[in-house]
Amino acid sequence: MISAEEFHDRRERLLERVRGLGATGYALFGPSYVLYFTGFWFLSNERPIVYVQSTNGDDAIFVPEFEVERTRAEASFERIEPYPEYPGLEHPMQILARVVTGLGLRGRIAADQDGYPGILGYRGPALSSVTGAEVVTVDAFVESMMARKSPAEIELIRESGRWCAYAHARLQEHTRAGVTEAEASLEAQQETMLAMLEANGSRGLLGSGDGAKAGYRGQIGRRSAWAHAVAHNIRFESGDVLVSETGAPVWGYQAELERAMVVGDPTDRMRFLFDHMLESQRVAFDAIRPGATCADVDGAVLRYFERSDLQRYWRQHTGHGTGLRNHEAPFLDIGDPTPLEPGMVFTIEPGLYDDEVGGFRHSDTVVVTDDGYELLTDYPSDLESLTL
Repeated sequence: MISAEEFHDRRERLLERVRGLGATGYALFGPSYVLYFTGFWFLSNERPIVYVQSTNGDDAIFVPEFEVERTRAEASFERIEPYPEYPGLEHPMQILARVVTGLGLRGRIAADQDGYPGILGYRGPALSSVTGAEVVTVDAFVESMMARKSPAEIELIRESGRWCAYAHARLQEHTRAGVTEAEASLEAQQETMLAMLEANGSRGLLGSGDGAKAGYRGQIGRRSAWAHAVAHNIRFESGDVLVSETGAPVWGYQAELERAMVVGDPTDRMRFLFDHMLESQRVAFDAIRPGATCADVDGAVLRYFERSDLQRYWRQHTGHGTGLRNHEAPFLDIGDPTPLEPGMVFTIEPGLYDDEVGGFRHSDTVVVTDDGYELLTDYPSDLESLTL
């Protein structure tokens, strides 16, 4: 778990940035940002939930009335400010304006964005409109904070990686010719969820929409060459190439583990593509070190594909950050110049996609260390172990 002291330190770092911008405080509308700075879990929908803190340290959580009792029971905010409902007779943003002013935020206010995002049918005025204040955004700074994980965050991602491996083993057990994608996936997910609950109780599984996932997302047979396919409950057949996907959030933090697999005996062409995919992942691992850039890692993989005359099978960049969200910045992409720093966590997933054969992609999660990287997912990657 993330300690109260760590949450406090995060807020202090943000306040230092806010003071440097000449702002009187900040407001956070994004649910992952509120969670990151406070540890408060909630369902994000059309009803705004906003965390506000002034530069003198006073803060409040702004929630719909029906969330007050739960917030009081499950969080430690001294000040909870409710509103009746959305859209209500008075829009929640108008009520928020009075809360913000009451905390002393005026003139210039920092925020992750200028108002609540338009999700699930929400519509409303901007923060700057209802307060009359100048709003300066700090989302880029918050993202830079989230990119470099603390030891506690890394341990949670490592634990997620352990459960990803458990889920993948269950998925392999249930995947065989004649079985459908849904059957294998649902059995693996259920068994993993029950095992996580038995090991930890409800601790670590706090998000209402969270839970273990294990499946193929439709990447079955030739569809496996579609890097982001969607599930169709396809029945597995001998000769199918599969690309798996697993996840297991622990206190919201998540690793990623994926494997290319084959049902039945692999053909020579499958072996060729699998071996090159595996080597391209090793190339990416070898490029990870502090001081290198995200572009350096992706560039190393692209040069390997070019040397091996494989560019026509390339579809996507080498990887992305992960943590509280399964996709986070920065990105292991030739166009991202961000330097790698110790504590950054990435997926490493270069793939090869042949429309006539299928797609081949492993994804592993790593953390950048002082002298290279540490693997946070541990699962067989050789073709023999992944032939079903």
